[in-house]
Amino acid sequence: MLTRKRNLENQVKKIATKKLVIFDLDGTLTESKSNLDEEMANILCDLLEKWKVAVMGGGTYKQFQKQFLAYLRCPKIRLENLFILPTSGTSFFRFQKNDWKRVYQHHLSQGEKTKIYTAFKKAFKEIGYAKPKKIYGKIIEDRESQITFSALGQKASLAKKEEWNKKNDVRRQLKKTLEKYLPEFEVRLGGLTSVDITKKGLNKAFGVKEIMKWLSLSKKDVVYIGDALYKGGNDAAVLKVGIDTIQVSGPKEVKQIILKLLSQEVGLRDLNS
Repeated sequence: MLTRKRNLENQVKKIATKKLVIFDLDGTLTESKSNLDEEMANILCDLLEKWKVAVMGGGTYKQFQKQFLAYLRCPKIRLENLFILPTSGTSFFRFQKNDWKRVYQHHLSQGEKTKIYTAFKKAFKEIGYAKPKKIYGKIIEDRESQITFSALGQKASLAKKEEWNKKNDVRRQLKKTLEKYLPEFEVRLGGLTSVDITKKGLNKAFGVKEIMKWLSLSKKDVVYIGDALYKGGNDAAVLKVGIDTIQVSGPKEVKQIILKLLSQEVGLRDLNS
């Protein structure tokens, strides 16, 4: 208990002096492909009053709208402190003049997409992969700047994803085989059942560098919070940037960290008033 409390305090200290807090979406602010809950939405709105916040994930901008933005009911002035980086940072949106505007988006060409689809066919055959009997939505989705494989389909429930992840996860073998056929692309594990593919160098590290450049921030000004900063995880690329990072177990831990941070901020205001 003491270790957990000390760890929480250290995490809060790491964030307190930052100008920008970057969050992973799935598994960090929300459960995998689940909607932002009301408590987290309220906490984030409070955080946006004092900090700039960016949210990054493997989904498309439409997925961010459906899963995240639709449940974030903040005053518009606070949304100007929020930045969205879908498809693992290969696209970037900001709130300006009462609407979300695209800053950039790096599309895959049709030739690149065809090469990726072909590599999946070869890799499936090579590792002897058999898709599950029951599929929920598309297995391979074109996200314009990213191609994403989801073992159970895009619409599978969290419970089914967790079960597949524990019993049938072959993604590391699939990733290794895909990398052989796609040396000029990034191949990453995402969430519980996904593999994401983008152009080489277009990953979450790229997204972090771009928003730092866009906001004129240095490494010491930024912290990244995610559930997959371990080797092979879809947040791991961020480690190469050299900013502070915080590994979390999920939304529950994130809430504890932000609430502790906000309570300390209120305490400091009371002392200074």
